[in-house]
Amino acid sequence: MVRVDSTATDRFDTSRFEADRNRLASLAYRLLGSANDAEDAVQDAFLHWQAADRERIKVPEAWLTKVVTNLCLDRLRSARARRERTAGAWLPEPLLDGDPMLGPADTFEQRESVSLAVLTLMERLSALERAVYVLREAFSYSHAEIAEILDITESASQQHLHRARRRITAARRGGEVDPASARRVVEEFLAAASSGRTERLVALLTDDATAISDGAGLTEKLLRYDTPQRIAAVARAGFKPTPAKRRFVGGTPAIHYTLVNGSPAILVVLGDRVVGAVTFDITGGKIATVRGIAAPTRLARLTEAWRRHEPDTPLITQW
Repeated sequence: MVRVDSTATDRFDTSRFEADRNRLASLAYRLLGSANDAEDAVQDAFLHWQAADRERIKVPEAWLTKVVTNLCLDRLRSARARRERTAGAWLPEPLLDGDPMLGPADTFEQRESVSLAVLTLMERLSALERAVYVLREAFSYSHAEIAEILDITESASQQHLHRARRRITAARRGGEVDPASARRVVEEFLAAASSGRTERLVALLTDDATAISDGAGLTEKLLRYDTPQRIAAVARAGFKPTPAKRRFVGGTPAIHYTLVNGSPAILVVLGDRVVGAVTFDITGGKIATVRGIAAPTRLARLTEAWRRHEPDTPLITQW
């Protein structure tokens, strides 16, 4: 009789799951827009994997993809998620470029699908439309494979993708931006804001620019500003250094330029802790959208990544 070493089998099965963890986390993050929720979904999938009869799972990658996708759909459909996301207090969680949770970035569609702009636009989609869009655009699954994962027909998968693409394309602003040009625009924005030059700020914004802030987590709803003049006034008030602001953040931070979710961004860093992130969508050489994120719960993973990061020289060393 051949004795099977169950411990060795468990180690192999655990290793098999861990080899797929980053891909699964990237899928979950695109579906949920939250790193913390994505990690929870992947951990739940691991529990499903441990409890399953793994000898009957012919294609582990497909099985795990289906489990994670459906766990995420359950979260998106939950009463709590609907309440939080419709209350006006939801923004995608920003991730520093290079974070493995951002996943595949070989094509424009893959990079775009994880941008804060598209993650926000996907809130307008139904849960199934969102899942089909992510599986197709970011992970290149065929409609036959998507139909199997979501328990729908291939025709339904095609229809969901068509509707998702149409809605995202209709609301999307611009395409990929030259990195050097994007950095120059952001540096000019920061210089104008910190020195209080309102007219220069207005000139850097598109006529229909918008700004969104989470109010550092101190408000129940997002703060929104919809005119260049109002955005310029808020930026000038927010970036002009004062003793009161230094007391609020607990010291004198530095301001760095970086990329967040593939988009140009500036980070306000105190010691080794990110206390604020501002991201920019740029089109036609001007800023179309500004997002300010300072709620500590939204910056936890970004701070962890920053501590392992080799930053460039700060744009402002002592704000």
